Amino acid sequence: MSELMGSGVELMFVGMGIVFLFLTMLVIAINLMSSLVQRFFPEAPATTLVVPVVTSTIDKQTVAAITAALHQYRNKQK
Repeated sequence: MSELMGSGVELMFVGMGIVFLFLTMLVIAINLMSSLVQRFFPEAPATTLVVPVVTSTIDKQTVAAITAALHQYRNKQK
């Protein structure tokens, strides 16, 4: 029984070591790719966005109809 437990513990440590090694290599690869991307593709200077001004020309009756429809829909969903 002791030999079986020893084999199990050994297998557990080998498995944990492989996972740790893989995750370490993954972190190194991600950091390397990040530095390469930042070197060859630097961030473009921020541009100011022009937001178009939209004026609403919806009349009050349309707003009332939409509000009533939403109210009726929400009451049916309960």
